[in-house]
Amino acid sequence: MNILVTGGAGFIGSHLVDRLVADGHRVAVVDVLATGTRANLNPQAALYEIDIRSPALAAAFEAAQPVAVYHVAAHASVSESVRDPMHDAEVNVLGTLNVLQQCAAYGVGRVVFISTGGALYGEPEFLPPDEGHPVLPLSPYGASKAAAETYVRTLCPLSGIRYTILRPGNVYGPRQDPFGEAGVVAIFANAMLRGERPTIFGDGSHERDYVYVDDVVQANVLALAQEEDGVYNIGTGEGTTVSQVFDALAGATDYDGAPEHAAERPGDVHRIYLDVRRAEQRLGWRASVSLEEGILRTVNAMREVEEHAE
Repeated sequence: MNILVTGGAGFIGSHLVDRLVADGHRVAVVDVLATGTRANLNPQAALYEIDIRSPALAAAFEAAQPVAVYHVAAHASVSESVRDPMHDAEVNVLGTLNVLQQCAAYGVGRVVFISTGGALYGEPEFLPPDEGHPVLPLSPYGASKAAAETYVRTLCPLSGIRYTILRPGNVYGPRQDPFGEAGVVAIFANAMLRGERPTIFGDGSHERDYVYVDDVVQANVLALAQEEDGVYNIGTGEGTTVSQVFDALAGATDYDGAPEHAAERPGDVHRIYLDVRRAEQRLGWRASVSLEEGILRTVNAMREVEEHAE
């Protein structure tokens, strides 16, 4: 089928595009290349270098004629959202609204929206939070994703569009930007491979649900086949501390140094891991890649990139 992926040259989006192309779909990508790169882009996918906030987005829909849309593009940094909540809302809320309006105008049948499970629930009232847990974000990023979810749930039924909302935990894997402010696995791995000391914000006890990118892609593929609307947590159901991630990466990279520590960042949740039983029961999905295996794959991929760059 004809599928359009926003953010398809980014971290999660590019892996999703690769899978969709491999499955035989005709894929169009909308990506302004703010954080995504041409190197990530599958050569069989058509690229429309358009900001999701722009009226020009209609041209991509006109050309691609998608029957399904994956909305992956987002401003995805908690710390940057705290510094500039207006920009965060413009991309994540107004950008999502523009995507949904084009979906309605061009008769799209299904939308899969990538939200967040790591930032949406805030400091959870109970662990692990299920999809019915109150939405109490601590950051503008979490708030903008919550608002975007509300628009998806409101506008899609008005236009006869089926929707699936996926709330992934902390996604990691190859192609994650090691120079940004989000993505601790990529940031730590890059520093260790260069012999530099990674920085842990806080004492290392912050706990997250780290889920490998291929598992997230599989959830996206299963969402495409759903006949009903739905909201799903996507994670491992297990919490891992930043210190544990550091130790696992140190083993994979042969790094024998100690981390630096800095003050905790505003907006960061201290402890979160997700109840994923609904995804298991209704999507038939379960994370299959262990943290150890996922970290090894990530480090090996980063080493290959370095070797090709030399």
